[in-house]
Amino acid sequence: MTKALNVAVLAGGRSSEHEVSLSSGMAVRDGLIAGGHEVVWVEIDRAGGWQCDGERLNFSPGEGLLGVDVVFPALHGPFGEDGTVQGLLETLDVAYVGSGVAASVVCMDKVLFKELMSASGVVPQVGYVGVREERSSERGEEVLAEIDALGLPVFVKPAHLGSSVGIVKVTERSRVKAALEQAFAHDARVIVEAMAHGVEVECGVLGIPRAERTGAAALASEPGEIVFDGEWYDYAAKYTPGGMELEVPAHISATAKEQVRALAIKVFTHAGCDGLARVDFFVEGDRVVVNELNTMPGFTPTSVYAELMAASGIPYPELLDRLCRLALERHEELRSYRY
Repeated sequence: MTKALNVAVLAGGRSSEHEVSLSSGMAVRDGLIAGGHEVVWVEIDRAGGWQCDGERLNFSPGEGLLGVDVVFPALHGPFGEDGTVQGLLETLDVAYVGSGVAASVVCMDKVLFKELMSASGVVPQVGYVGVREERSSERGEEVLAEIDALGLPVFVKPAHLGSSVGIVKVTERSRVKAALEQAFAHDARVIVEAMAHGVEVECGVLGIPRAERTGAAALASEPGEIVFDGEWYDYAAKYTPGGMELEVPAHISATAKEQVRALAIKVFTHAGCDGLARVDFFVEGDRVVVNELNTMPGFTPTSVYAELMAASGIPYPELLDRLCRLALERHEELRSYRY
């Protein structure tokens, strides 16, 4: 039998997705235990303090974390999914699930991610404008002119938040400025996107982007279609019971499905991700455009990523086990290099 692992599950955190993270973390904990692993629960409070068994944790660089084999950071949003915690775990020299510092930083910043994908020249996306708060204040008319070129409606989003927090759909030019100000209350950088048509489709990726060396290519899941009643896939649709349904397989053409899976791997690899990701798309007929990539999606058994993997033949406990072992493999590989 494969050796059981001792896994620290991190949950909570400073971001607005604190409660979502706790739900993910508890599900990960229970799934790991069901898979025969030992779990150490580490909760990060809203002020950023780390606690285990009611005791505040202190860290020593290079000495790991609580003697565990691997860490599962079930954290969403800033101060957890954006490279900050990943950097701390690198400093502690402990294996951890998910992407490293650079990919976490890039994919958390919606503007930076889209700029990287644009630079590839092969990733189709909707039109967008990145706006910094200072530039919006000093050169507002210039910014509005760039947004005008996208047409209406547009979506105004904080660049570094997830779960649709702070997003506003704008259908009138007179409301753009107010929407920007609302987004700037969450973030100093904002992205404005043209409205994409078609259905929302999501695809999970599991594995590593280094298949040319290992022979073990990353797996793209069966694509799933997000079905909801509202105008767009907002926070309420995501987290209200019955607010959305995931239909797997997605009701898209075979050509579109092939594009979705190929683009999911391409985007995952180009962004330098590791372990897992959920890539979100808009599909209209055979036309597929990439929306964004989430390096640590929601992680309950009924969350989209886990459901996509289950539909692709990987049940929840096995999924968690594979992610932890991928993390250990990457950690050993990185240790083999001389810096």
